[in-house]
Amino acid sequence: MSSNTLKLLQKHKKTILEIWMKNQLTDDGLREDLISNEDLREQSEELVAALVANLSGNDLEDLDGDNWSSVIEILGGIAITRARQGFSPRETGRFVHSLKESILEVLQIQIKDPQQLFDESMKIIRVMDNLSIVTFETFIKGREEVILRQTDEIAEISTPVIRVWDGILALPIIGTLDSSRTQIVMENLLQEIVETGSSIAILDISGVPAVDSLVAQHLIKTVSATRLMGAECIISGIRPEIAQTVVHLGIDLSNIITKASLASALAYAFKVLRLEVRKTNSVNKINNI
Repeated sequence: MSSNTLKLLQKHKKTILEIWMKNQLTDDGLREDLISNEDLREQSEELVAALVANLSGNDLEDLDGDNWSSVIEILGGIAITRARQGFSPRETGRFVHSLKESILEVLQIQIKDPQQLFDESMKIIRVMDNLSIVTFETFIKGREEVILRQTDEIAEISTPVIRVWDGILALPIIGTLDSSRTQIVMENLLQEIVETGSSIAILDISGVPAVDSLVAQHLIKTVSATRLMGAECIISGIRPEIAQTVVHLGIDLSNIITKASLASALAYAFKVLRLEVRKTNSVNKINNI
């Protein structure tokens, strides 16, 4: 970029910022629910200052150079923040694209020579397009981090191990049971067996939409692991359609205790532990036999 154009951009840095802010604030896609106008202006001002300061030199397309590190760092921070705040890729890309439009608008006003305007505009377009790619890549990484964190949080929430009584644990499973989730289920259940010294674990599959051969194998593995820890495992929530599917697929669950409901499984667990439920004065009471 010519020294004259660089001086021009430095001189009209505030004009670029004002045009850019005007374009952003009048954009129909402005997300005031995700970022305040003050924060938006602060981000924009910081980026404009860093960008204009780094437009000198001949390596305008080499964004890996040291002189572009500050701009990349600012854009990366903005992209990550926007990914976490809930901005869409289009909205984040529009943020950088509107800056390019603002710079080109200033060049069109200040440069009168058509050839010079074309040359300098193409340089700005190439730089801003490359920065848009960097911003998009960083945004995608930030969004992936958010998705992975949310997936882990959902997995933890969806596999709670509940201590329903002394020596009895229950683990309600909701949703599809795949290999990775089976591992989480087993780890949580086995850890809780060790910590509580429980002898009976109930796996309730009432919330599992369907049971196929793969899901059945996962359940069998969980039961086997539980038995190796010295605890008996009961599978509850066997609905009629699930029972028919299991029979149709030829899956052998004969060595596993199964019950139609969690209440039935709990009653069976009480029986094994020689506990019984009695109603006395409208209050449920459990006594040792």
